[in-house]
Amino acid sequence: MDADNEIPVLREGFLVKRGHIVHNWKARWFVLTPDKLLYYKYEGGKRDSCQRGKILLKDCLITCPFLEYENRPLAFKLQTKHGVDHFLEACSREERDEWAVNPTDTVAPMRLFSLSYVLLKPCYFTLFYSKVLDSMYDVHSGIKLSNHVEQGSTYSNCFSGSAVVDWLVFMQLSLTRGEAVTLASALLEEGFLRTVGLRSVEALRTASLSEQFMDDSTALYSFPDSFKKRGGVKSERSRSALELSGKVVKRGYLLKQGHRRKNWKVRLFVLRSEPDFLHYYDPTKDDISPVGGFSLRGCLISSLDDNGVPSGVKGNIQGNLFKIITKSDIHYFIQAPTHQEKMNWIDAIREHT
Repeated sequence: MDADNEIPVLREGFLVKRGHIVHNWKARWFVLTPDKLLYYKYEGGKRDSCQRGKILLKDCLITCPFLEYENRPLAFKLQTKHGVDHFLEACSREERDEWAVNPTDTVAPMRLFSLSYVLLKPCYFTLFYSKVLDSMYDVHSGIKLSNHVEQGSTYSNCFSGSAVVDWLVFMQLSLTRGEAVTLASALLEEGFLRTVGLRSVEALRTASLSEQFMDDSTALYSFPDSFKKRGGVKSERSRSALELSGKVVKRGYLLKQGHRRKNWKVRLFVLRSEPDFLHYYDPTKDDISPVGGFSLRGCLISSLDDNGVPSGVKGNIQGNLFKIITKSDIHYFIQAPTHQEKMNWIDAIREHT
């Protein structure tokens, strides 16, 4: 028996990896074992038998989240003991954090500032908060201001609650996400941050002090009006913004067959409700706009037989396939990594058709 087949697999799935020589991003199938991370090319709806590379995890340092890529907030970095950096991106914050659990039990670096120390020294409150705000505002290493959509309105020059928590952890101002929420809540309470949009305003009005700040990608915040900002927060409505304004129900990497060339590519699928839409993105590009999507109203979804190649599918693609037919009779053929994932997606989409 092959020795590799005897190695226990702790986790496997799609991640997007940055190349070493040409710094482009490509989707790869990763397999996590106790001492290494293997990755494979995935083409034609199946994984290559030969691995493309491996990352040895002994004495590896993990930076999660890694926020130096503005349009890739779900990235994390692995640095080997020889100083080689590997940049990976997951499909969601939950997936990223699950992948980034350090199997080698490497101790995280100490923080630059200790929140617990500040809480024991009230006289340092204002000075500490001011330093945090100055760091957040820094044009090079600070939190990025961008456009966000909430319930059909687009807000400019703001950031999400989860982005603030990611940044605080990344900058080692907080050790855990819970501690970062506590610090962000204090900044909000003291007027160093302000709410933007309905979700964060409602949380501030109704929640207890410890829950006023939301670690959520749809809760929006910005710098206070009294602070000299890089731009004011503005709101505008558009048709495309409306369909992207729904609550994210599910997201993940799936393979999709193209409509013209019929080739299979990994896409990041995002299912939203109210309004019910399914969008898909090219994870190899830095563009945050979807490359396609459709309303789920009137859609038909069906699981395809795993025996043989179904009609309409090009190539020897078998297993974990399902089909969506839109109200305008456009057919989408999609493949999930596993049977369970296929059924999870079918059940989730059916709830919103």
